[in-house]
Amino acid sequence: MKEQGHVAFILLGANLGDRQSNILQALQYIQVRANIVKISSFYETEPLEGSDQPEYLNMACQIETNDGPKELLQFLKWVERRMGRTISEKYAPRPIDIDLLLYDDLIIRESDLWIPHPRMHERAFTLIPLAEIAHDFVHPVLNESIEALAKKIDASTVKKVNRSLKFNLERDIQGGQPSINIGLSKVGITNLNRVIRLGSEDKAALFYANLDFFAYLDPSKAGVHMSRFADVLEGMLEEISLEPTPDIESLAERLALQVVQSQRAKKAEVHIKARYPMERVTPISAKKTEELFTFIGIASANGTTSRRIIGVEAEGMTTCPCAQDMMAAHSRMLLEEAGYSKEEAMNIVSLIPMATHNQRARGTLLVGSNMPVRAEHLVHIVEASMSSETYELLKRPDEFFVVNKAHQNARFAEDVVRHMLFNLVEIYPDLPDETFVLAREESFESIHQHNAFAERSGLLGDLRAELLNKGEAPQSNVTLEEWLNL
Repeated sequence: MKEQGHVAFILLGANLGDRQSNILQALQYIQVRANIVKISSFYETEPLEGSDQPEYLNMACQIETNDGPKELLQFLKWVERRMGRTISEKYAPRPIDIDLLLYDDLIIRESDLWIPHPRMHERAFTLIPLAEIAHDFVHPVLNESIEALAKKIDASTVKKVNRSLKFNLERDIQGGQPSINIGLSKVGITNLNRVIRLGSEDKAALFYANLDFFAYLDPSKAGVHMSRFADVLEGMLEEISLEPTPDIESLAERLALQVVQSQRAKKAEVHIKARYPMERVTPISAKKTEELFTFIGIASANGTTSRRIIGVEAEGMTTCPCAQDMMAAHSRMLLEEAGYSKEEAMNIVSLIPMATHNQRARGTLLVGSNMPVRAEHLVHIVEASMSSETYELLKRPDEFFVVNKAHQNARFAEDVVRHMLFNLVEIYPDLPDETFVLAREESFESIHQHNAFAERSGLLGDLRAELLNKGEAPQSNVTLEEWLNL
């Protein structure tokens, strides 16, 4: 949970498809690598150069990021491509357009990167939304505030629009010989509940956590000292009350190292699940709500080396493509029986969201690497891979947004897992190939008495090879247990 280091302002625009949905989806992707601090209202404006194309919808956004300006720009361009922007022609219509306007107070003039944006001070559709969220920010080249620049420009073509949608013994029995000489894989305690403190001295928070402790037992020993697991935890909690652990995976690693020492074990594992509150904003009504997500920290240690994993569990919604396809075929048949031509029936059905059964779904994403990854960002990857994210608080326009989005993105459990892996590969190109990844999704079926389940684990380099070779590369399935086995 490292603090973000740089402030940047971006402009998002769209004039193809469902413009508001496109901008909101882009914001969801952007949250994977940046914190969104402020967003402006939506503003509608005519296209540049008086071209014959639909009107644009624009929104300014303030973000905090650890990426440098070039890395941030590359990521924003990836978001554009991920959302279907393929036309590079100047002023052409597009489903999403993202401009990097300002980055701290830097001035950069390179062939592929200009900061501040060279034409932002000339464009009302940029200055008006930007002035709403950054009125006192001073343009580093012009030395004037954004508010002052906005007052100089003709804003008659820019119109604000509302958001809408069309977790003391006598003898050491455990240390003695077992009565039956069969070794055990691992032993320990599960479901130990505690409040833990994570963060920094300046900014720490309390979390309700569930912990599992495991030791890899020497075959010559009867068992482990169960009370020592709790002793390790209580001692560590007292220690981190003075100096908090920065993140959940670091705490798991510290506990695993302590278990190895206290149990005199060959190896130890610690699994932690903590419920973490994240502020959410509903997509249309813009209502603020706080929702709980499960952050996961896993670590294994043998006393000299260790491995650790950061992960999340997040819920969303999936809709069934198979049932939707059947409904589409049935609808076309009814239209043809009513006198419409085959082509007319196909066109009508292509315009109307098709019914299908939907279900709540739980996605899990685990990443094992020495390179830090923010758990909050993994939440957004999981949600963006579902048919739609879900919200605790929903007004009617928000409800319509979620249902409409889900039915426009019908996905099986298998699809969700593939999207999670693809998004992780694309969004984190700097993660090393030896990084361990596990993606899992379970859909709680609405019309069946069973659940749908899909999972894939492996090394990131193998996943990249599969994607590069379009699935023809040999499939590697390194399991979580194998990766943790130092």
